[in-house]
Amino acid sequence: MFEKHLGIDLGTVNVLVCVRGRGVALQEPSVVAISAEEYKIVAVGEEAKAMLGRTPDAIDVVRPMRDGVIANYRVTHRMLQYFIRKACGGPSLFKPRVMISVPYGVTSVEKRAVREAALDAGAGRAHLIPEPLAGAIGAGLPTGTPSGNMVVDMGGGASGAAVIAMNGIVVANSVRKGGLRFDEAIAAYVRRKYNLMIGQPTAEEIKIRIGSALPLEEDMEMEVQGRDQVAGLPRTVTVNSEEVTEALAEPLSAVVGVIKSVLEKTPPELSSDIIDRGMVLVGGGALLRKVDEMITRETGVPTYIADAPIACVARGALEALEQYEVLKRSVPDL
Repeated sequence: MFEKHLGIDLGTVNVLVCVRGRGVALQEPSVVAISAEEYKIVAVGEEAKAMLGRTPDAIDVVRPMRDGVIANYRVTHRMLQYFIRKACGGPSLFKPRVMISVPYGVTSVEKRAVREAALDAGAGRAHLIPEPLAGAIGAGLPTGTPSGNMVVDMGGGASGAAVIAMNGIVVANSVRKGGLRFDEAIAAYVRRKYNLMIGQPTAEEIKIRIGSALPLEEDMEMEVQGRDQVAGLPRTVTVNSEEVTEALAEPLSAVVGVIKSVLEKTPPELSSDIIDRGMVLVGGGALLRKVDEMITRETGVPTYIADAPIACVARGALEALEQYEVLKRSVPDL
């Protein structure tokens, strides 16, 4: 009765925590600032993200998650501990029960690392759910019915597509390319075209403010500051949305390739359901302008963006915890 239930989307870019009865209780960047000498945590979340690319040698700013999985166990454990306590409102007598999302196709070692990090961080019981299934539940799709539902999860570290029926994943595939790869592609394009070095936060700002998967009717522009590669001095250039679309073409084609590979392996009966219902986009990447139109054009399947796509996976993880007994019949590692 006193046990708190938490749904956690442990992402490469953001961590979201949903608490039973409160909805999304926390959304913070999965970034940690560490003192290099003492290996002590200096800042976590928003405060640490503000330090990205701006710290002296004595402080390292790291993302402990990479491509959707744990890259640095010690830092992830401390970060989770901080977020779980913050979402629960401080230390509690009763340890919370948590459901954490993991990308589809991760290894058993990677799964065990996530589960152990959650238990070490203060969870009483820790369960894992594949991200596409959590995203589908959070988007409100009828996952418990025999009809096919297709969901595309465009996260910060990995993107995946899955066809779901009867509370289980029928066909799925993922690629370790997500929002961070989009940022890298923009930074590489600006470096190539303008000889200008920009950091990841600047590339992310370009993506959010003027990024688009297809050319826009009205071109948008943005002034970008960085360091000249040749002279080594600060310089400002103007980048437009058409250039950003060009920069994003390669990573987006990898995401489309994953979607097509899932559609090719889908049983015919479920394919007809998907044509009728379309596919749903969840995750932060779904907020990129015209990405739904681009996927519809490339696959021929109607594509829709879920309500509050960033929160879908965390909401679905919490809902899965409430339906634990039903789901564990069709999800073996739950």
